[in-house]
Amino acid sequence: MRDRQVSHGARRAREYEAFVAGAAGRLLHAATLLTAEAPNANPRARRLLTQALAHTYARWDRLRGEDPYDCARQYLATRFARATWHRYGAFGRSRPDPRSPLAALSPQERLILVLRLYEGVAEEQAGALLGLPVERVHTICDRATATLLHPARPTAPRAVGTKVAPS
Repeated sequence: MRDRQVSHGARRAREYEAFVAGAAGRLLHAATLLTAEAPNANPRARRLLTQALAHTYARWDRLRGEDPYDCARQYLATRFARATWHRYGAFGRSRPDPRSPLAALSPQERLILVLRLYEGVAEEQAGALLGLPVERVHTICDRATATLLHPARPTAPRAVGTKVAPS
C-alpha cells in the first residue's frame, strides 16, 4: 500500500512538473498583460501565477479529464478580478506601467481583452467566468480594442491668455 502511494505521488509530481514547464510561460505572460506591468518588473503578475499554479496543484487529483491549463487560467482571471475589485472598487483603475500597451485600459477591459484575444476564450465562457452577460463582454471587448487601435492623442496645453486663430 505504501509503495502505491509513493508511486502515485511521484507520478503526480512528474505530471504537474510537465504541466508547469509547458504552461507557466504563457500564464505568466497573460498575468503580466492583466496587471499591465513591465515584463521584467512584474511582481503582481508573478504572485498571480504562483497562486494559480498552487490552486491547480491542490486540485490536480480532482481534475479528472479537465484541462489543467483551463483551471489555472480561470483561477488567474477570477483572482485578478477579485483582487482588483477589492483594491480599487468595481474594477477601478490600478496603476499600470505607462509603457505597457494595455495601460490605457481599465482592469476589466484588460481582463476581457486578454481572455478573448490572447487566450481565445469564447464570449459565452468569458461571460460565465466573470458573471457578465455575453452582450456586455462583447461591448467591453469592442471598446477595449478600439481604445488600443485608436488611442487618444494628448493635446498640447495652451498658454494662458493666448487666442486661438480662427480656421
